[in-house]
Amino acid sequence: MRITNSMMSNTMLVNLNNNLRRMSKWNDQMATGKKFNKPSDDPIGVSKSLRLNTAVEELEQYKKNAQDVQSWLEITESAVADVGNILQRARELAVSADGTETKEDKQKIKVEIDQLKEQLIKVANTTYAGKYVFSGYKTDQQLLDANGKYNIASKNNEKMKYEIGIAESIDVNTLGHKLFGTIDANKLSDEAELDAVRKSLVEGAKGKGAHLIAVFDDFSDALNNDDKNRISVAIERIGNHMKNVLSVRGEIGVKTNRMEMLVNRIDRDTINFTGLLSKNEDVDMGETIMKFKNDENVYRASLSVGAKVIQPSLIDFIR
Repeated sequence: MRITNSMMSNTMLVNLNNNLRRMSKWNDQMATGKKFNKPSDDPIGVSKSLRLNTAVEELEQYKKNAQDVQSWLEITESAVADVGNILQRARELAVSADGTETKEDKQKIKVEIDQLKEQLIKVANTTYAGKYVFSGYKTDQQLLDANGKYNIASKNNEKMKYEIGIAESIDVNTLGHKLFGTIDANKLSDEAELDAVRKSLVEGAKGKGAHLIAVFDDFSDALNNDDKNRISVAIERIGNHMKNVLSVRGEIGVKTNRMEMLVNRIDRDTINFTGLLSKNEDVDMGETIMKFKNDENVYRASLSVGAKVIQPSLIDFIR
């Protein structure tokens, strides 16, 4: 085969372009810090990065959900703690009234009991981000009206679930009738009603009274009439409600601890996946600079050699 000047020139240009293309690759990696900038650079690496990015984004969303659950539980736990504090104060007043207090003293106690009842109703209508935390699905409606009667129907299955992981969810809300109990519209019976609350047998119905509020009403009336027997009964009723409040608060505490552990686990998983993503995508800058310099030297050498490959011209033959 006859080798011509044109063939030598074309081959030299192809090799120069190949060297320049390798330099451009290293230059792009140094500029972006990434091993690939389009799928054709590394199809397998791009596919792996897509999966890892998806996993990281899912973890971030689950963390946001878990933090929202934590905030909801904190508000609920604070409200339940307030109920416990109110009951503790009411029990102290009941024990005092069951002693040697005069009728005038009991009237003063009655005034405070009435104020505690109003505070209970306010706590029952606690909100988080504009949502009533004890109202089940009906988060836009108050649980109790001003008289301590249920403003809504509250069912045992009205559980608000948050997705906190793959095929993993948690019930975030505490149902008001589990905390305050339910009675007939104008009747306060014995503690069997509260026991039914604990066993999830009684649901809240619109218009029915809240058992805890009815206990305070009956206690207030007993103080007003100086009824020692009913005052003694109020001590027992309040004590039973305090046990129920502790049970509800314990359930909230378990969920709160679970969320704290979940957030810590998500943080660890996010670090791990981010590390894998970095190993898959990010370049070793030192190695890339070294390869760039090597190919730059090759390119410069090829330019220098290429300039000397075909030096003879028509002038050289005329001389």
